[in-house]
Parts: sequence; structure tokens; C-alpha cells
Amino acid sequence: MAERRGEIAGSAQLILVPGTVLLHPEEGVFDAMLSGWTAQMRSRLLAKSSIASRIRTVRRFTEFTNEYPWRWSAADLEDWTSQLISGDHPLAHSTVRSYQLSVAMFLDFLIDSRYGWADECETRFSTHPVQICHEWNMATHTNGYEGRPEVRPFTRDELQALFDHADDQVARAGRLGRKGTMAAFRDATLFKVIYAWGLRRREAAKLDLVDFTTNPAAPEFGHFGMLSVRWGKAVKGSPPRRRNVLTVMDWAVEAIQQYVTEIRPFYGDGAALWPTERSARVVVEHINHRFTDYREALGLPDELHPHCLRHSYVTHLIEDGFDPFFVQQQVGHQWGSTTALYTGVSSDYENRVLRKALDSVYDTEPSKGEIE
Repeated sequence: MAERRGEIAGSAQLILVPGTVLLHPEEGVFDAMLSGWTAQMRSRLLAKSSIASRIRTVRRFTEFTNEYPWRWSAADLEDWTSQLISGDHPLAHSTVRSYQLSVAMFLDFLIDSRYGWADECETRFSTHPVQICHEWNMATHTNGYEGRPEVRPFTRDELQALFDHADDQVARAGRLGRKGTMAAFRDATLFKVIYAWGLRRREAAKLDLVDFTTNPAAPEFGHFGMLSVRWGKAVKGSPPRRRNVLTVMDWAVEAIQQYVTEIRPFYGDGAALWPTERSARVVVEHINHRFTDYREALGLPDELHPHCLRHSYVTHLIEDGFDPFFVQQQVGHQWGSTTALYTGVSSDYENRVLRKALDSVYDTEPSKGEIE
């Protein structure tokens, strides 16, 4: 049975007794909002230190504006940001972004109809809070590029060379009768899965066999139509974020299916998708070391590392015509601007987009000698 508004931790009806007359209404409602937000964050098992930090930030913003949340505007956020980055001790970009996100999360809580705070403000003050934090006025968007410049996607030729080399290691170990054949097969499949589902290293290392499931919308992929990522990158103080990644590459399904069917059974009945010979779980350090060995053997640039596979996933999906918002959801980014940082489309792709745009404008090619 779904919860009714007022029964959810942090809702106005649980914090403010209906009909109560407050001696100082604005201050009283604001304090109640903070109490409600604290209760809501506790129900999400956030760390006490994270909750306290967010509350301090919201109070700091309130003192700066000298207004309560139901009168905040986007201009207030921009003025506050200017102050934070000015003076003799300007704050770091990441700190400013953290402050802005705290304000944004507080407002998301207030405007969520399930908690009833907007209705409470309308009743008491004839106005209500609105979200003032947007991509266009937050640090995540105003900085042109905050990623490390050396992080770039693989070219398609580099990617193919990596996968071919990984497969060659399996064949080589088999020819030599080496014990490491299964491990080489496992690692070759692991790199393909990181790329084909756009994973971070930790997300991949933490995968279990049961994380692959069917997707009714894509029956052609069978049991591997969807991947449940349970260890996504978390906001500080929060538990790991979960997301479902829809399968889009048929060749990757063949690779993981062959591994699960022919290789994984030799490692026993454990839950881990990528176990070691001692039944432990492959760790991020192993992924890094194995990748470095392959990169050096191929003579690829040192700037490439396993996370570049995730950048490649984003870039190649965009180049192949997938909707940017779909790609954003696939990789679990809250903001489209973050996904944009991952994208490094090729000049060929840019020229194809240009040609398509020009062809849609100019129906006929200009004749020789014609002034364009």
C-alpha cells in the first residue's frame, strides 16, 4: 500500500502540528523545514557528518540572502556563488559545487509534493519554494572543462586492438598449456563488459552473476538484456547509487554469454561474476595492472587507462546516434553536462553532422561559378 502524504519521514504534517499558531511564523516554518529534511536524510541512512554539513550550508545561504526558501531566486544563487569565489580566499570549484548541490537538494525536498512543504507555504505565506539551481547557473556547467585533460576515449581502432590483444592472450595461454587460460578469458570479457555497459572499475569488480537479467523490450538479448549496477558512485555520505543499464551491443552479449557458460562454472558456485582462483573477487587493482600490461604490450599512449573505456562508451553511443539523455541515464549521471565531459566525438562524426545539417538547408548543390 502506498504511503499517503504526511506519513513520510520529513513531511510537513509530521513536523508541524496542523492548526498550530507559531509565534514567529517564518522562522518557525524554516526551522521545521530543516528538521524535516534532517529526518528525510536520516531515513536514507546518510552519515551524520554529511547531514550536518548540508544543514550548515543551507543556513549559510539563508543568512546571505536574508530571505527564507519560499522567496529565494536564481539570482540569489548567482550572487552567492560570486561571493564564494571572490576575495582573498576564494573557495575551490569542487567546494562551490558541493554548496550549490546542498541548496539544490534542499529545494528538491521542499518542492516534492509528497512532503507537503509547498502547500504549507502557500497556506501561510501565499507563495511557495521553487528550484533555483539549474545546469546553467551551477558550477558543474559554468566551468568549461573540469575533467582531467589526459582522459579521453579510445579511438575505435585502439579499442579493437585492445580487445584483439586480450583475446590473443587467451589463445596464447591455451597453446602453451598454461594455467592462466581461464583468467585470461575472464579478464578479456571483463574489459569488454566495462566498455559495452559503460561501467566504472569498481562497478564492474562488484558485479554478481545475478546482476544480468532479461529486458522484455529487447528479447533478442535473452538473459543479458539488462545489467543491474548495485555499486554506482555515491554522493558523499550516501549509500552506493543503483541503476539499470540496458544492453545495446549484441556482440557483447555473445562475449558474456560464452564466459558465463563455458568459463565461469570452473570457478565454483560463488556469487561473484569475476572470481579469482582462490574464490575471492577480482579487485580494482587487478583491473589496473592487467590493463597496463595490455596497453604497454600494444604500445598505446600512457594517457589511456580503464576509465577511458567508459568515456569510449559514451562517445561511441553519441556517434552512433543514441539520444544524449538516454546515454546520460545509462551511465548514471545526474547532469547532462557531466556526460558531455565524457564525450570526445571524432572529426569524422562532426563532419557527418555538419554535412547532414547543410544538406537539410541546401536542397541543391551550387553550380560551378555560382556565387554562394
